[in-house]
Amino acid sequence: MASDIVELGKRAQQAAYQIGQLGTEQKNSILKLMAEALIENTSEVLEANQKDLESAAKLPSNFVDRLTLTEERIEGIAEGLKQVAQLQDPIGNVDKAWINKAGLSIAKRRVPLGVIGIIYEARPNVTVDAAALCFKSGNAVILRGGKEALHSNLKLAEILRAVLNDNDVDINAIQIIEDTSHETAGRFMELTDYLDVLIPRGSARLIKAVVDNAKVPVIETGAGNCHVYVDDDSDKKMSADIIVNAKCQRPAVCNSMEKLLIHKNVAVEYLPYIAEKLRPYHVELRGDKETQQILGSGVKPVTEEDWYTEYNDYILAIRVVDSIDEAIAHINKYNTKHSETIITNNYQRSQQFLDQIDAAAVYVNASTRFTDGFEYGFGAEIGISTQKLHARGPMGLEELTTTKYVVRGQGQTRN
Repeated sequence: MASDIVELGKRAQQAAYQIGQLGTEQKNSILKLMAEALIENTSEVLEANQKDLESAAKLPSNFVDRLTLTEERIEGIAEGLKQVAQLQDPIGNVDKAWINKAGLSIAKRRVPLGVIGIIYEARPNVTVDAAALCFKSGNAVILRGGKEALHSNLKLAEILRAVLNDNDVDINAIQIIEDTSHETAGRFMELTDYLDVLIPRGSARLIKAVVDNAKVPVIETGAGNCHVYVDDDSDKKMSADIIVNAKCQRPAVCNSMEKLLIHKNVAVEYLPYIAEKLRPYHVELRGDKETQQILGSGVKPVTEEDWYTEYNDYILAIRVVDSIDEAIAHINKYNTKHSETIITNNYQRSQQFLDQIDAAAVYVNASTRFTDGFEYGFGAEIGISTQKLHARGPMGLEELTTTKYVVRGQGQTRN
């Protein structure tokens, strides 16, 4: 078993040398052909996905939603491939260049990371998104999805690899681990001789397991305990519209809203209105004593554990705060450094929120749902990095590169 993982690493490393040299036009052409191949093989993908859905029938509805593929979702995944093809290729870009005192020409140039490992759960779209971004940025990728999506992931990878093969590109630029056991995952996380970086994408539990156990460098992504703070100088309808969108449009994703903080001066007026707007979505409300007093017995008491929890479901915890300072302190204590929003008409408070909140994305008067590669103009994303080293926020093409210094001289030697 260990030897199988090592062999994957060897093949990926060899493939990385080839695709790192591919030109932009060739990469873009192949990405477009991959998009066409996905559409042409929709029925096969749906058939594979149905096998996964049958096995997942007893799992929570939000999990099943992430796992489910439809014709519309496959079209969206294919569109993501086309968008990646349209993005500027970062490889070869020069960040800066200068002449030093010895007359050397020094340039800092973008190059691929090499071999990227992705560990993820029940999101088949990640198979394609990750493969596309890694390929466009000149990296080989080894994918390890969850057992619940195995049939879907294998079929998607098969389609992409077939396109590589048809275009004389090493198919091992995209590889997928078929054995989804914990033992194999553990071996994968120790593949230091071949993996340049490992990116987990999924639940907080998965991400913590990878961070705690990996020997390969890790870029931490995904967990989203996102907040919306409603200031007392704000618009009631705007507040409700943003909250409903952030919580209910797609609650199972990492950029959905999980917590609502609201200023005490508007809580009595706003909370019943917001609760009424949430009612059609059957959102379970959990609140502090003030929230319970305002909204009544339909609100469950909030616990300390709730403040830390990413629900990924139609559940919302609410706290009434005395000031923006209290809201900022609460968010910085409990958040996962993902996405945070303030709703306010007060410019000074909006600036305070932007300056003092510690998160990858901070919004004024907008839904947290916008933290996404598509929305930021990056095309498909590899994930949302919630750490501070190497990359932060939506990870597009440039975040999958590193740099090398290219130095040209005319016979200089150092004194």
